[in-house]
Amino acid sequence: MIRKSLLLKIYQAASMQRWNDQIRPVELSELDKQAHKMIVAYVLGKCHERATGEEINWIEIIEAGLFEFFQRIVLTDLKPPLFYEIKENKKKYEELNSWVYDKMSPIISHMGKNFCGRFKDYLAERIYPQSRKIVGAAHFYVTKWEFDIIERANPNGYLIEEIKENISEKQKQYADLAGMKELLNSRALKDFIDICGQLRFQIRWSHLYRVPKTSVLGHMLIVAIFSYLFSHLVGAGKIRTVNNYFTGLFHDLPEVLTRDIINPVKRSVEGLDSLINEYERQEMSRRIYKLIPEEWQAEIRMYTENEFSNIKDIRDGDLVKASDDLAAFIEAYLSLKNGIQTEDFLFAKYNLRNQYKSKVICGIDFGEIYADFD
Repeated sequence: MIRKSLLLKIYQAASMQRWNDQIRPVELSELDKQAHKMIVAYVLGKCHERATGEEINWIEIIEAGLFEFFQRIVLTDLKPPLFYEIKENKKKYEELNSWVYDKMSPIISHMGKNFCGRFKDYLAERIYPQSRKIVGAAHFYVTKWEFDIIERANPNGYLIEEIKENISEKQKQYADLAGMKELLNSRALKDFIDICGQLRFQIRWSHLYRVPKTSVLGHMLIVAIFSYLFSHLVGAGKIRTVNNYFTGLFHDLPEVLTRDIINPVKRSVEGLDSLINEYERQEMSRRIYKLIPEEWQAEIRMYTENEFSNIKDIRDGDLVKASDDLAAFIEAYLSLKNGIQTEDFLFAKYNLRNQYKSKVICGIDFGEIYADFD
């Protein structure tokens, strides 16, 4: 069973601020960066398949992103220049990653020896070379995306030119990737990534003060990670596992058109929920799906339309929906834990806990997971 310690560890990224030594017109969190990165990794992987005819190992892409996410959570205080300087020293970098593994291994031990072993091997750069390169390219694409915001706010700032040159040099390492070439030459795909990035600035539960704040985009990654971890624990097949992860990663994409509408509002008027869903479907077709190649559209529709109901095996949909609800529960739990006592959070916490107290989904005892937070 997934323990509370791992679930809460994932949420630490919501409090990690990026570029906090620069003028920022908006907050940029590590959780949002990692979420945006995995959307770009999806686009790059799809572009690579289209350009080369080779099939991407999507499990490797997912785990590469997840293992780098774990590494980043532990190395929260290391600024990128220092991190890359350490990386140049092989012995020091090995020692650093050994320390990262020692910090994370007690928290992920319940995921099994094979999972822990892959995490250790990934840190040591012994596995997933192609997936590592695709995720690395996605990392620097999003770093540049963030830096463009910083630069506009302070074009003549201290070290701005140096940072710009460093990012440019890092990006050159991935210039030979077939997927990167297609992305950089496609205005539509860049627009799709920009639209996904807008979900960084839409805060969940926006009518309430909350600690830590999470954006819609950050929430999407958390649901994706939960879905993947649960899929791994139940021994789900490759296709089912990949679908669960990317359903989580894209499930709230239509909210870029409607904002994060909370359930009480949706249910306040009879038929409003259906009206919102129909509006989302129409606008996604008119404005979003057209930005991606036609052969991807059915897949993205499956991930976004009607939440999880288009998944062929409804049990998969239940697993992702349970992950979505668990993420909402933890958001309420953390705010209450941080002293924000409101009826909304109390209702969400107790309602969701009662809803899942006796539920076993795909072999996962969600009642036991919720009880871990008592």
